Amino acid sequence: MPKGYWVSAYRTIADPEKLAAYNKLAGPAVRAAGGRPLARDGRVVAHDAGIAGRTILIEFDSFEQAVAARASAAYQEALAALADGVERDFRIIEGLD
Repeated sequence: MPKGYWVSAYRTIADPEKLAAYNKLAGPAVRAAGGRPLARDGRVVAHDAGIAGRTILIEFDSFEQAVAARASAAYQEALAALADGVERDFRIIEGLD
């Protein structure tokens, strides 16, 4: 079964306090839903229209698990804390077999 991945690329961070509140809630919510962070806040080289900013990669055992984690009550609470504190490109993608 192909794994599922969250890919989140931050364009701007307007409110670091909201991001900190989100991080406090999001980490436990992601882990509780079976997510495993693979990359976070490391070095980034951007090409084409990319932005070399904060980038997060989280792995789940399946695409369905990744989608369910995003919809979970715990993660929704984290999103509420983040509100308009950042602008980011958030995607859920299915891995290859």
